Amino acid sequence: MSNPLSKIVAALLVVALLVLYPAVQAAEREENIAVLAAYNTMVQFTDAVRNKGYLSASMYEDLERELAVSGQVYEVELEHRHKKYHPEYDDPADSATFQDRFSVIYDSYYTPELIGRLFPENNGSVDDLDRLYKMETGDFFSVALTRRSVSPYQVLTGFLKVPSAAGRDSQTMHYGGIVLNEDY
Repeated sequence: MSNPLSKIVAALLVVALLVLYPAVQAAEREENIAVLAAYNTMVQFTDAVRNKGYLSASMYEDLERELAVSGQVYEVELEHRHKKYHPEYDDPADSATFQDRFSVIYDSYYTPELIGRLFPENNGSVDDLDRLYKMETGDFFSVALTRRSVSPYQVLTGFLKVPSAAGRDSQTMHYGGIVLNEDY
């Protein structure tokens, strides 16, 4: 005579697999779509800044609004590296010792400086030209997005202890490049 307890456990296991496996697959697909949408938003924003040569308050607000649509919470990190050329001398006090070459140095500015310029204390109009963060051709601008919220996929895989989802805790996406234009 077969054990009725094993049949009940087997039936519960089959039902659980019939429900959980499709739920995990759907949650993974949803997360992949959300990540692609966030990456696409970041790329469009970064390319717009690089092509225009400036960052405006309305551009940054649009980025945050589009990221919020995904239902996930992202931390946005901005970086602007301003390119400078410094002449090289054997003796810096004597201009006759110029070595006929220049060194390239980057001054870096990060999110707090950029946001401080976009959203000053005196809160003028969003379209005010004083609120533009201007860059020069040849500078470098990059954006990093780090997800700070937990997705349904992470909840389900955490519940099931799936080892393949362990590396998905807080993904950081990076995108950037050279400023191509000064359209201000």
